[in-house]
Amino acid sequence: MLVATEIAESFRPDRRAVLYPGACLDFLKTIQRETIQLVVTSPPYNIGKEYEKRVNLEQYVAAQQQVIQECVRVLKPEGSICWQVGNHVDNGAIVPLDAVLFPVFQKFGLQCRNRIIWHFEHGLHCSRRLSGRHETVLWFTKTDTYTFHLDTVRVPQKYPGKKYFKGPRAGQYSCNPLGKNPGDVWIIPNVKSNHVEKTEHPCQFPVELIERLVLPLTNAGDWVLDPFAGSGTTIVAALRHDRRGAGAETLDKYRQIARDRIQRAMEGTLPVRPMDRQVFDPRDAGSALTTRPWDRVKAEETPLLIMEKTR
Repeated sequence: MLVATEIAESFRPDRRAVLYPGACLDFLKTIQRETIQLVVTSPPYNIGKEYEKRVNLEQYVAAQQQVIQECVRVLKPEGSICWQVGNHVDNGAIVPLDAVLFPVFQKFGLQCRNRIIWHFEHGLHCSRRLSGRHETVLWFTKTDTYTFHLDTVRVPQKYPGKKYFKGPRAGQYSCNPLGKNPGDVWIIPNVKSNHVEKTEHPCQFPVELIERLVLPLTNAGDWVLDPFAGSGTTIVAALRHDRRGAGAETLDKYRQIARDRIQRAMEGTLPVRPMDRQVFDPRDAGSALTTRPWDRVKAEETPLLIMEKTR
């Protein structure tokens, strides 16, 4: 059990959490090769946020390639890299970053195991194209002998009482008692204003998204690295499951948010949406907000209309 509570600012193998105050490339160069079990991050999308400088797409890919190359260097042979990205938007036209970056990972000999779709319901409403409601996680491994513990992330069966109806196992339950494989489409609420995890960071991703990667792809005590630490979500997810977490963040205000969240995660006091919580459906709560106003008006007018017709 990892119990150290100090948040180090430089990479130290004997620490539990590291938050480097500076650029990720500088930080990565301080880590010995084949040290990290899992690299998981959501890099800037090159859309002009305050923590990035918008450049042309070729420059962006070249910069990402430098970071990815260093991540491959520090990754263990049995390790994984998970790159969570959305779209770069240029004058209303989108560029799916997973498609643009895919050849970079292939260039370094990584093998793609899944393209995971993260679906959510809330976000910017578009007027000249369909509203974007998903992002992707590209999961790559360094070798064929990679760590993968499926049982840690199984989800409830749709038909747990289903049985074999013929053959030598007829009458026996056909489902895995631990649950089913969750598949490659994950429905997880994104972190908006009323989310229990919300901070000032504008592009914060939910702890649950990272937990679903940390649990199957690492073992207790392993290092999980986020080159673009942001609000510290990756480190938080690692610490919550007895792993070690490390990351780099350049901006002071986000680094302070990350430090606070990491500290509270180590103390067990950080509010986090549980992994097994169902996505809230307001219709189940009987909210008036889920009833269309014109339907209510129609329902209220119906008796009067009936009376008029029967006169």
